[in-house]
Amino acid sequence: MKYIQYKWSLLLLFFLASCSGSKTTESFAPGEFKTWAPTPPMGWNSWDCYGPTVEEHEVKANADYMAAKLKEFGWEYIVVDIRWFVENDKAGGYNQTDPRYVIDEYGRYQPAINRFPSAADGKGFQELADYIHSKGLKFGIHIMRGIPKIAVEQKLPILGTDGVTADQIYSTELQCPWLRDNYTIVADKPGAQEYYNSIFDMYASWGVDFVKVDDLSRPYHKAEIELIRNAIDQCGRPIVLSTSPGATPIEAAEHVREHANMWRMVDDVWDTWNHFTHLIKVAEQWYPYIQPGTWPDCDMIPLGRISIRGERGEDRMTRLTKDEQYSLMTLFTIFKSPLMFGGDLPSNDAFTLSLLTNKEVLRMHRESTNVRQLFQEDGKVAITSENPNTGEIYLALFNISDEVEPLEIIAAVGDPDVNSKYTVTNMWTGESLGTFTTSFSQILAAHACGLYKLEKEESN
Repeated sequence: MKYIQYKWSLLLLFFLASCSGSKTTESFAPGEFKTWAPTPPMGWNSWDCYGPTVEEHEVKANADYMAAKLKEFGWEYIVVDIRWFVENDKAGGYNQTDPRYVIDEYGRYQPAINRFPSAADGKGFQELADYIHSKGLKFGIHIMRGIPKIAVEQKLPILGTDGVTADQIYSTELQCPWLRDNYTIVADKPGAQEYYNSIFDMYASWGVDFVKVDDLSRPYHKAEIELIRNAIDQCGRPIVLSTSPGATPIEAAEHVREHANMWRMVDDVWDTWNHFTHLIKVAEQWYPYIQPGTWPDCDMIPLGRISIRGERGEDRMTRLTKDEQYSLMTLFTIFKSPLMFGGDLPSNDAFTLSLLTNKEVLRMHRESTNVRQLFQEDGKVAITSENPNTGEIYLALFNISDEVEPLEIIAAVGDPDVNSKYTVTNMWTGESLGTFTTSFSQILAAHACGLYKLEKEESN
């Protein structure tokens, strides 16, 4: 049976905490949020390995690993994914008949204390965020759009209003079909903006740096996205906004880039080759929108040990072959997607760690501009970008065919009217591959790729 976990003796303490902390009178100018993610965010998300069941000690273990082995390479976000406010959730299914929600008197979800002990005494995620910040990292959470059904049923008041209650701002239309915890918020209702303000004020007081908001993109919820943008801009803390899941419609590209730091292009990407080939096809339309502060998102990286208590299959190391893992990481990095690793970091083997710590590849991901696809045809793909700081050209070649025989992939780069010579380096191995002039070719096995740095030789 659904219930609200009230802690009446702590309501005053919680209210004071939610209105203090990092909350200030500061508000941010329109578009200022784009400066909060000048390069694509890099971090870890609990979804692929723990589904809706992650616990505090597991979050801390992944933060400890990141601080020790990945932070120096630019990895910084630790994100608690879905349903952290349910005490009895389990992997493998939603909408159970007796979810035990934890919620406050203003209809705002709170961390389940049996999973996050530091949230006791009305502290929310503040102590966990403090722990992650102490490691030099940043803290993020996942939420669903809308207002909790249980808040509507209980007619809970909305903080910051004069008597508006949750049942006055909701609609059952467009309710998320796969997770029915929440109802749609009707954007023009009195109290709608105040509700979003109240939850983001609370997240700011906890020290949240990143929020992934789910069920925003298909269909595209323009009005609620605008409410969320407004709420972040008034909360006094720079909170990076990620919209999820895909597929974000290309028709909404201009709107989403004016409201979010990153947005999903596709649904969940798991460790199968078909998920990768679908992603690389969908990505074709998003190259013009790769810009500092606003990033098309390839989804989480389903590598390493996943599905410990996840949603797709048994506990396992990724099913992708090594060639396929290189292909996935090459696409994510040259495309400048946000990098959110989905596997359990402490379970990484040496190969998985090597994919996350290649300095040259991550420099390309961080510094490159003018990302564009040269072609995608007959199982062959070529993508290129440039480094404005060094003049280097980057080239990624993919054989996405399922045919047994390898394919020769030829790409023309540079100025065809200038007889320039380029030296070529394999960026994953550091191996020198000699020189070429107008076109470069490689023979690649099925599902394999190559990532190359091209440096123009000085003419005599």
